[in-house]
Amino acid sequence: MEEKMKKKRRKWPWIVLAVLALLVAVAAWWMRPPANTIPTASRGSLERFPQFNSQYVQPRDVVVWLPAGYHTGDSCDVMYMHDGNMLFDATTTWNRQEWRVDEVMDSLIGTGKIRPCIVVGIYNTDARLNEYFPTKSCQFVPEAELQDVKLEKLTADAYLRFIIEELKPFIDERYKPLTTREHTFMMGSSMGGLISLYALCEYPQVFGVVACLSSHLSMAHLPNGVDGEVWATAFRDYVQAHLPKANSSLIYMDHGTRDFDADYGKYQQLLDNTITGKGWDEAHYMTCVYQGHRHRETSWAARLDQPLLFLLGR
Repeated sequence: MEEKMKKKRRKWPWIVLAVLALLVAVAAWWMRPPANTIPTASRGSLERFPQFNSQYVQPRDVVVWLPAGYHTGDSCDVMYMHDGNMLFDATTTWNRQEWRVDEVMDSLIGTGKIRPCIVVGIYNTDARLNEYFPTKSCQFVPEAELQDVKLEKLTADAYLRFIIEELKPFIDERYKPLTTREHTFMMGSSMGGLISLYALCEYPQVFGVVACLSSHLSMAHLPNGVDGEVWATAFRDYVQAHLPKANSSLIYMDHGTRDFDADYGKYQQLLDNTITGKGWDEAHYMTCVYQGHRHRETSWAARLDQPLLFLLGR
């Protein structure tokens, strides 16, 4: 009997290893690079500008979505969206999910619920976390906490200069849309939500409308050498000091209640208090909670109509 038990115990490591190998294989298959890397739109049309060059940041692809029937010079707003590779075509994304921007925009424009708008999708790079991190939050972190932070790697200011000084002039010249701040939007999720609010604070003369979905306000799990709570407080202090005059713009923020989003509630409430405490009213600042929504593209797609109606439906 004892010998049989020993043989069974010897089998268990092999079974565990086999299961782990199977899980690794499944994960590798699921996260394999997509066979098709050039997105297409099921509604409207996409124009692609591969490896758009910049003197400020590394090159990256840019795609521009045009509403059905759009002609150069048509009276159109412009929305700049981060993580542009995740917006339009799930067959080209790493997780086989997308925001469904083309379908949602086309439906709302087609039914007259929102104004016509073109969408500029800016692809992310391997520097995503650093490019989307609100750099000037550092000014509100105690100096002793910054000893291990490589500040030169935090490149949000360079990233915004790329958008404002290089990409926006290109878009304005090529498509001739409306160019004033009230017609120039920015939208992003997670870290993209942070950089969108940061852009409004840094360049209120350029961006008059921003949407921040599932913003990573907890600042947790970031590889920058400072505790997330310290960064979260510093970002709120930055917003307190730099947010534009109350009700001078439109701001939309939201989060779900699952995955990373489950941790965002208290941080969003603190930021809500900061913003409304500066005099922002419900006509200009909307904040929402979506029960059951996750930190993923399918959830953002499911509620994308809400920020669009708030920002463009007037």
